[in-house]
Amino acid sequence: MFAKIRTWGPALALISPTIILLGIFVYGLIAQNVQISMTNQHTSLPRADFVGLDNYFRLFGDADFQHSLRNLLLLTVVFLAGTLIFGFLWAWILERPSFGEGFFRSVYLFPMAVSFIASGVVWRWLLSSLQTDQPGGERTTGLNRLLESIGLGFLQNSWWSDPNWGVAAIAVPAIWQLSGYVMALFLAGFRGIPDELREAARIDGCSEWKLYRHVIFPQLSPVMLSAVIIIGHMSLKLFDLIRAIVPDANTYDIQVPATMMWVKYIGSDYADSAAIGTIMLILVALVVVPYLVYTSRQEKR
Repeated sequence: MFAKIRTWGPALALISPTIILLGIFVYGLIAQNVQISMTNQHTSLPRADFVGLDNYFRLFGDADFQHSLRNLLLLTVVFLAGTLIFGFLWAWILERPSFGEGFFRSVYLFPMAVSFIASGVVWRWLLSSLQTDQPGGERTTGLNRLLESIGLGFLQNSWWSDPNWGVAAIAVPAIWQLSGYVMALFLAGFRGIPDELREAARIDGCSEWKLYRHVIFPQLSPVMLSAVIIIGHMSLKLFDLIRAIVPDANTYDIQVPATMMWVKYIGSDYADSAAIGTIMLILVALVVVPYLVYTSRQEKR
C-alpha cells in the first residue's frame, strides 16, 4: 500500500492541479452548457424549465440553422481544398534544393503570425463588394479594383455578400493564412522520405508520376490526414475572421453555426445558443476523436 503511494503519489500530486482546473473550467462548463441547452431559457430571465432535446429538434428543423450548416459545409470544403492544394504546391516547390528556400519558407509562414481579427480587417477592404460597373463604381477598392486595372473586370463579383457563394469568399483569407502551415507539414513529410527510396524506385524504372503515385504519396498520407483534421476542425470553429470581415454577425448570407450562436447569445436566447454550442462540440469531436483513436492504434503497433 505505502509502496504504491510512494510510486504514484508524487506524480499524482504534480498533475492534480491540472486535473482539477480541467475538470472545473473545461468539462464542468461543458456540462453546464449541455444543461442550459435542455431548458427553455430563451430570455434573460433566470427561471428555466427542463425541456429535454426539444431545442435540438427545433434547431434542426429551422431553415436558418439548416442554412448555417450548409454554409459551414461549403466553407469547410473550400477552406480544406484550398489549403491542401496551395500547401502541397509550395512544399513541392521548396522540397527541391533551391536558392532562397529559407526566405520563401518565412514568407509562406508569415501569415500564421497574424491574428484572424487583424487579417480580417484588411481582407474586409480587399473583398469590397462594390464593382466598377455599379453606381458609385469609382469608389471600388481591393480585388475588384485590381481585376479592373489588369483587364479582368469580368471576374469582379460581390464576394462575401453573394447570397449563394458568399461564404466561400470568406475561405479565401483563411486559405491565405493557413496554407503556410500546411506547407510546413508537407515539407516535413517530404524531408522524411529517404533519398535511397526514391533512387531505388528510379532504378526500377519508375517515371516521376509513378514515383509520386506509388512511393511519395503513400508516405505523405499521415501528413495529409493530420492536415485534414487540423484544418477541418478549425473551419468548424471559425468565428473571429468572419466577424472581422462582416461586422454585422446577423448577416444571413455568411451565417454559420458559430456566428448564429453569438447572435442567439447577445439576444439572450441562452438555451438555443447553448444547443448550437453543443452541436458544434459534437461536430468537432466527430472530426478529432476518430483521428486520436487512429493515431493511438498506430503508436501501439
